[in-house]
Amino acid sequence: MTPNAPNDALLNPARRRLLAMAAGGGLGLPLLAGTAARAEDDKPMLMFVQLASGTVVDEAARTIRLVNLSPQTLYFADRPDRIAGHVKLDKYLADWTAAAGADNFSADPPNAALSVYEPGKDDSSVSIIEISNPRVEGADILYDYKVIHDAGPVSGGETALFIDMIGVGGGVGVGFHGVGVGVRGPGVY
Repeated sequence: MTPNAPNDALLNPARRRLLAMAAGGGLGLPLLAGTAARAEDDKPMLMFVQLASGTVVDEAARTIRLVNLSPQTLYFADRPDRIAGHVKLDKYLADWTAAAGADNFSADPPNAALSVYEPGKDDSSVSIIEISNPRVEGADILYDYKVIHDAGPVSGGETALFIDMIGVGGGVGVGFHGVGVGVRGPGVY
């Protein structure tokens, strides 16, 4: 075994399946949610990150536009899976359809943390929102939003959108960074 080659015996079953699916041509959630042979508690809980060169907020329409969205959406899973990778936008958008299963993002819109750099400020502005109804317009993606916690989103420069988990039960459970209580929602503050 070379130092950079993964040792299949060291990977847990969920990681082996996920890596095999990713190598097989994509990682859309329909592949994860529709695998009947997997035990429900064996599915990795995926979180997503989208990066863009800017954000435009339309408060009247309650939309955010991620300008010049990166063509890859990053995904990662927390313990015990600890996997990460990226998927093309069309595969990410498949997670918003009924084909992704009953717990798809359209049926149960995810929470998201929107981090926007504002020129002249020392820190990025962060808002906690629920996103829904994604639509692609050229190199941009638009979401409808609802404010979950504190201030609403702001327009600005470099942007990262951290999107809540999808998988069995959604959310991040108590003890996993204190973000939620095992379901998608505002969590415990």
